[in-house]
Amino acid sequence: MDRFYQPELTASDQQIQLSAMESKHLSRVLRKKPGDIIGLLNGIGGTAKGQLLSTDPKGCWVQITDFEQAAPPPYTVHIAMAPTKSNYRFEWFLEKATEIGISAITPLLCQNSERRKINPERFERIILSATKQSKQAFKPLLNPLTSFPDFVSENSDCLLAHCREGNKKGLLKEVPWQPHTTLLIGPEGDFTQDEIDQALRQGATAIKLGTQRFRTETAGIVACHTLALKAEWP
Repeated sequence: MDRFYQPELTASDQQIQLSAMESKHLSRVLRKKPGDIIGLLNGIGGTAKGQLLSTDPKGCWVQITDFEQAAPPPYTVHIAMAPTKSNYRFEWFLEKATEIGISAITPLLCQNSERRKINPERFERIILSATKQSKQAFKPLLNPLTSFPDFVSENSDCLLAHCREGNKKGLLKEVPWQPHTTLLIGPEGDFTQDEIDQALRQGATAIKLGTQRFRTETAGIVACHTLALKAEWP
């Protein structure tokens, strides 16, 4: 069953009108017809089934037949990561991390960042598509592009993954499981030593993801999946 995004969806709704973007996709791409049953989600745990009343590409109307509110996830993962020079690689991370079950993503602006501008509207579309495809009830939150100093000042109790020498804990076996985890991953050139020192002074914990060196987007996926495994078997 195809699912469509309606952030205003609530348990009290009997009928609801979809956005023009979702309506156009529903009517012109998927060629749905009145009477068809579709799925809906609001991105904050609410999902529903509904029967199409109309297929106007400017705004389809849906009769709600069933609504469910999912329980909050047992853990949250917030990854702050420097966007890669290749947009495709960062967008791949957004898609796969959403499928795994990430909770929030913050594009991070670092001293060695090669990409210093992003397209948040496109990122949101990729995240939403992956949310619907993977049948998630909660859509990850995409935060604005944030500078490294601002982020660590507001998220002092975080994990910092970097490739430099030093005392680091293994994420899988040495970092205690926490229900809420914030983890930072740097750009292709890694965090600078000044950034690492700043984060450690703020209370961050330096970690390693394995014995090998990962690309930025791969590190993000490894971290996201490792934390999911730790939540399953803490």
